[in-house]
This record gives sequence, structure tokens and C-alpha cells, in this order.
Amino acid sequence: MVAEVLEHLAPERGGVFIDCTVGLGGHARALLEAGASRLIGLDRDPSALERSRDALAAFSAQVELVHADYRELPDLLDARSIGGVDGVLADLGVSSMQLDAPGRGFSFRRDDELDMRMDTSQGRTAAEMLAAADEQTLADVIYTLGEERHARRVARAILTARSQAPITTTGRFADVVRRAIPRKGYSRIDPATRTFQAIRIWVNRELEGLDDFLGRAVGRLNSGGRMAVITFHSLEDRIVKHTFRALQSEGRVTIRTKRPVIPAPAEVESNARARSAKLRAIEKAEGPRPKA
Repeated sequence: MVAEVLEHLAPERGGVFIDCTVGLGGHARALLEAGASRLIGLDRDPSALERSRDALAAFSAQVELVHADYRELPDLLDARSIGGVDGVLADLGVSSMQLDAPGRGFSFRRDDELDMRMDTSQGRTAAEMLAAADEQTLADVIYTLGEERHARRVARAILTARSQAPITTTGRFADVVRRAIPRKGYSRIDPATRTFQAIRIWVNRELEGLDDFLGRAVGRLNSGGRMAVITFHSLEDRIVKHTFRALQSEGRVTIRTKRPVIPAPAEVESNARARSAKLRAIEKAEGPRPKA
């Protein structure tokens, strides 16, 4: 959704822009080519930063790449004596690079080690968390974060399977989940999809503090500054929608997207993973600029 991001962030205004999830650097490069004066790119994934560094080499004088969680944004700006910024982009969720990279464990399309960490330098892997959690915790995680109505059956199956042998690979984990879910005719998605989503979100704490981050990021926008957020599942989108509405009711922002913007059919045709993307954008209300 590069064109849509450029439309709503308007980098031709110049100024400082933050890409909170820089990934492979595609959005960041587009922002710089369109006129952003300076860009700070954050990512939890060290391998993504290496890839984006190559992609943005032509703009090295204008770019700073930082290994950090986007929720650390206010502290990172303070450390650089940056009071206000002109645009913020957050492209949430797992990236295509992470899904496709061998050894990461985000997808059951191949049999990999069950890792699922976006930041491979810290934290427990999915295998370690599955090994330690009790049945109630697993059921709650799978139901709440995966919206899987058979969550209790899946949780029980995980405990049964791990009592026989540790669940350490994506192939075995997916097989355990599939066997736990009743099959009633054709299903458009693999039965393991919702549980994989839930465990990935749990491992990476993807929803924790998201609403707080949005409010704090708005607090660092200059007057007329803009923020765009791309989500890929209903849980993220619901948080963004309600937080943006609350910020607008407080008079802090104007919502630019009355309805979420979705990818054009041509983009979905060329990239099927884009089909669930939703973009929402806001503009900071006029007022004093944040203090440096």
C-alpha cells in the first residue's frame, strides 16, 4: 500500500518521518523519494535492519536505522533531542520476509524450528512458551488472540502431545492443532492458522501497549503532522480504530480515513498476503509544536 501511505502521510511537506517497522525499507524509501527530509527507521528484527540498510543506502545521509520496538519511540526521540516529527508510519504484524525466511517458525508451510520471535536476540521462543504454559493460559491465548472457538480442545491437545515429546517444530505443532479441530466440510483456511496467529501475537506481545503507543506517538507529532497505521487482522484494527476515535473526540486529531483503506485489486492479485491489510490515518490538530 505504498501509494496509499504516501497519499496520507504527504512526505512532500518535508520534515522528520518515523517508520516504526521499517522491514525491507520499501515504505521508507518511498517516503524519502517523495520528499521526507529525514527518516528514522525502527525494527525489532535485526535481519530486517540489515536488509533495509542495503535498500536505503542511497539515502544514508538522511536515514538512521535503530534496533528497537516501536513502543520505545518517545524515549528514542528524547535521546536524539527530537521534540516533534511530521509523520509516523506503523506497518504492524509479521512481514513477508519473516514468513518466508527459513528457521523463523512463523509459517507451517515448511517444517521449521518453532521460534516465532520477531526479535531473535531476546525473549523466549514459541516452543519454550508452549512447554511452560498451563492449559487455561493456552486456551485463553488461543481463544482471545486467535479467535479460535475450539481453543479449549486445542489447548488440551497441546498438553497431551507435549507429555509425549516436546513440541519444537512447526510441522508437529500444526499437526497437533489440526487433529484437535473438528472437520466439517471445506474450509478456506488451514485449521492451524488461527492458533499460529495467536501464539505468534503472544510470543511477541504484539497487542500489548498498542493503544498507549498510538496516543504517545500522536503527542510527538507536530501540528499538521500525520500518522498512518496498517493492520492485518481484526484485533489490531479494532484497537487502532477505537484509539483514533478517542483521540479525535478529545480534539487531538482529525481522522483522515472515515473507513479503513484497503489494497487495490491489482495489489491483492500480485500479493495475496495484502488482501487483509487495512490502513487508517489521522492528522494532528493545530496547536503548539512539541517542545524539543
